Amino acid sequence: MSSAAAHPAERSSRPTAGALRALIAELEPILGDRITTGAGIREQHGHDESWHHPAAPDAVCFPHSTDEVSTVVRACATHRVPVIPYGVGTSIEGQVIAEHGGLSVDLSAMNAILEVRPEDMDATVQPGVTRTQLNTHLRATGLFFSVDPGADASMGGMASTRASGTNTVRYGTIRDNVLSMTVVMPDGRIVKTGTRARKSAAGYDLTHLMIGAEGTLGIITELNVKLHGLPEAISSATVAFEDVAGAVNAVIASIQYGIPMARIELMDALAMRAVNRFSGFDYAEKPTLFLEFHGTHASVKEQAETMLELCQELGGSDFAWATREEERQALWQARHDAAYAAKALRPGMEFLATDICVPISQLAECIEATQADVAESSLIAPLLGHVGDGNFHLVVAVDRNSKQELETLAAFNRRLIERALAAGGTCTGEHGIGTGKRVYMKAEHGEGWAVMRAIKQALDPLGIMNPGKLV
Repeated sequence: MSSAAAHPAERSSRPTAGALRALIAELEPILGDRITTGAGIREQHGHDESWHHPAAPDAVCFPHSTDEVSTVVRACATHRVPVIPYGVGTSIEGQVIAEHGGLSVDLSAMNAILEVRPEDMDATVQPGVTRTQLNTHLRATGLFFSVDPGADASMGGMASTRASGTNTVRYGTIRDNVLSMTVVMPDGRIVKTGTRARKSAAGYDLTHLMIGAEGTLGIITELNVKLHGLPEAISSATVAFEDVAGAVNAVIASIQYGIPMARIELMDALAMRAVNRFSGFDYAEKPTLFLEFHGTHASVKEQAETMLELCQELGGSDFAWATREEERQALWQARHDAAYAAKALRPGMEFLATDICVPISQLAECIEATQADVAESSLIAPLLGHVGDGNFHLVVAVDRNSKQELETLAAFNRRLIERALAAGGTCTGEHGIGTGKRVYMKAEHGEGWAVMRAIKQALDPLGIMNPGKLV
């Protein structure tokens, strides 16, 4: 491919020292000490919570407004300096790693909740607002924001990686809960992607084009998000099974019966053992479903009773119910601690978190085949997941200094993703592509990937927006 025809991803390279000096000289009068080349801050912004090797940016800035972000991006375009949007660094596929150097744009200071409209059940927030911050602010309104990826992620980061989490089975992913956004484009233009109307047939859906784009098409600087009413009653439960197949079949049955579950989470026997050791619980060390029901007192009671019957028919036992707030918090803390508990099984090692998602009818077969593969590979890999929507994870512990273990992990991960794609699924249900899964994009999307690359070329012809990610 000639340089004239090269795609932005192939053209990206580290900026020259002269370009960086010129950029900083242009931005310092505007940002003052909010732009820095300090080694410690650069290092902090060169990694996330992923397995992938860190790479620090050349500089970091902290804008306070959409206009400042626009000025920053326009200057980066002028000087051909890569731009890497940064939220709170909780991404899991290397989305914030500065592979080509450049300027990390930290949006954490843009953390204002601009407006809450209870009558419309929506809110306008800046990208640095975290989900916990928003829900704390909403306590007096009787509303809540539903997307819960586990980490206290920022709203802009969740939209950029198309996050989901434990509530997805009932309330949807971030994709379903963003009405519109303000985005700074690669040339510095400020674009509104839609309105607060609950539906529209007016033109291309720019909102959902930007959701999941991982900062490769622009920087999100404002979001209008949907809110949901707090349920009158909430009940949570755990139920253990003798094997994973029984647990997954119970999930499938609950969906086919139309039980409006709020959460359906699975942890296998090894994950339960890890949580017991890590957090001091005494759950049965068997494949276990974590369940939650939302609604009126009567509907929650009916849902729970129906699910109990289904689970019993499929071998469920060791039921434990939690209706009081502190009991439910403890139950879900066990689920949220699972990744850290898995890491504690092999202290000092590094960990790869997998993230496939398959059609629900293929889930049991895919999990069983995966667990057989884990056993044959002799990997330590607890399994957990949001099985209500077909998404599950393995937290795989590996000695990075062992060539054999690295090769075993790479082969296992490749088979896992190929298994998911063969079942009509995806290489990533919620973590995104980042630097880790670019190699699978062609296999998953075919010619659709070429269309994505064409969109990237059209919107970011200089290739400065988070280069090397996704496309």
